[in-house]
Amino acid sequence: MEAALRRLEERGLRILARSRFWLTEPVPVSDQPWFVNGVCAVETDLSPAALLALLHAVEEEFGRVRSVPNAPRVLDLDLLAHGRRIVPGEAGRGLCLPHPRLSERAFVLLPLRDVAPGWVHPLSGEGLSGMIERLPADQKAVPA
Repeated sequence: MEAALRRLEERGLRILARSRFWLTEPVPVSDQPWFVNGVCAVETDLSPAALLALLHAVEEEFGRVRSVPNAPRVLDLDLLAHGRRIVPGEAGRGLCLPHPRLSERAFVLLPLRDVAPGWVHPLSGEGLSGMIERLPADQKAVPA
């Protein structure tokens, strides 16, 4: 994770803030090991599409191979939001902003609260505390 953050900076992103790392159970639950998750806020002049392409390129540099959904992976970099921009799209198919499942995932919301506790979902208008309160109790996440 640290190496990936350094690589993003080398590729021109300015990291403004970053969460602590979180250990999280896989969602959906599976026999995979727990993941390490985190969120960072960046400054960039890149468009959402160009930023997503950069994230995917860095994943590939670290050995990510895309096979089937939810397959084990060495690195998974997601674009959660790009300011307050809304980019409609199909979940799992290209660019969609804000990320379509971010409000349902402890592994996103808890680290996001570390970075931007006042963040409001641009579609629903809901704040992080409300989204976190609605998380299913079975999503396990602990600070690393």
